[in-house]
Amino acid sequence: MKTKLLSPLLFVALLFASCATHKVERVSPDEAIDLSGRWNDTDSRMVAEAMVEQVLSGRWIDNYARSNDGRKPVVIVGLIYNKSHEHISAGTFIKDVERAFINSGRVRLVQAADKREELRQERAAQQEFASMETTKQWGKELGADFMLNGDINSIVDTYKKERVNYYQTNLELSNLETNEIVWIGDKKIKKYINK
Repeated sequence: MKTKLLSPLLFVALLFASCATHKVERVSPDEAIDLSGRWNDTDSRMVAEAMVEQVLSGRWIDNYARSNDGRKPVVIVGLIYNKSHEHISAGTFIKDVERAFINSGRVRLVQAADKREELRQERAAQQEFASMETTKQWGKELGADFMLNGDINSIVDTYKKERVNYYQTNLELSNLETNEIVWIGDKKIKKYINK
């Protein structure tokens, strides 16, 4: 009889013990936490900020302003391809780059293709449903002067319980009218993981 009673009690005790080890804690989104050694939110933000700092310090901005009555260049962020060994959300990285561009105040930024289509659909709906005073006109979009695009690559080296994850992000900025590449930059991250 004791054995039959002990088994359910042991099961319940083990169940509570396993639940007690799980802990969730709120932390600042700016805090760097690297659990696995893989690409994470800190890497995305750090690389985006470094790349935008590089591109904004290039001579292409001053050259453009000098040739265009001091106007700020208009930039569109195109595709950033993930060519790494792991799943990386390129969308998060692109948003980090766009945010850094806008916050710099040195360039003007226009929407990429998918967002432009959404805006055009809204403009089309306004033609039919909005008042004449508030309807936004066709043909007033701001055309981009330059497009930024690139890729994220990785190399993994392992030996026994050690691993090195190497990431290289390459970006280039092209003049949309002439296809001239006006800037190329890269940012490298290397992580050593000892299991």
